[in-house]
Amino acid sequence: MAKISEETRLHFSEAIQPYKAKITALLGKEKTMLNGMHAGDIDFENKKIILCEDMIYIASLYIAQNSLSLKLMEVKNNDALNDARKILYKAIIYLEEVVTDGIDVPYSELSDKLEKISSVSIANRYMIIRKLGLAITILKDAFGDNSKWKWSFVELEGRFSTIAKNLIDMRSSVKDYFDPHSEDYETTVLYIRLITKLLTNSATAYRDKYELSTRRIDDMRNAIKYLLALRKLNVAIGNSEQAEEIKKKAIVWKDKMDSDHKSGLSN
Repeated sequence: MAKISEETRLHFSEAIQPYKAKITALLGKEKTMLNGMHAGDIDFENKKIILCEDMIYIASLYIAQNSLSLKLMEVKNNDALNDARKILYKAIIYLEEVVTDGIDVPYSELSDKLEKISSVSIANRYMIIRKLGLAITILKDAFGDNSKWKWSFVELEGRFSTIAKNLIDMRSSVKDYFDPHSEDYETTVLYIRLITKLLTNSATAYRDKYELSTRRIDDMRNAIKYLLALRKLNVAIGNSEQAEEIKKKAIVWKDKMDSDHKSGLSN
């Protein structure tokens, strides 16, 4: 790698100042909001969603700093990428605090939590999830396939899949899913397709992590939980055959997990 001149470093430092200033301002806004928020306030959960969106924006600013580093100095800015990773975790945590982090939680147990954000339309929820998913994908690509964070992204993407699922109100969404005349029909169909893809990917990713890296029972359990969550979703939208196939796969995976544990191949 060619030596980076002081002039180039200075140019980069100047170029990222607007990004750093915006990040500082948004983090200051976050602190002010948190200081004025109290559990039980009528807009408490809605403010958590606003904070989530701010964190996604902050992550995009860190990712932009890395892009500038690549453009001007031809090197990754790992500090900026790591900061983006941490901020995206915060974005997910804010949503987890609204709708829980339960992977296979029954839809009925989410109703009280979802009622508190009933003013947030499904279109806005879908947009937030898409923005968060895009930021995670861009960050993952920026780190590269050989990153030390490769398996860490399984957890990040898994938690993202979970809140994407928990954020949708399946009581009303199932009706809209089957009603082409509903104004939310197209968004609902796209959202449920996305959740299906995310849950499928997370189940496979945790299975791969178990098989290829950790051999930890917890990882295989999570893989099975994502399968069961996927099964619930298929049951909700009337895909009984697909739900039965997923159930059979979950049983096979559990048998494999139990067998590995008995033979000492897992921990």
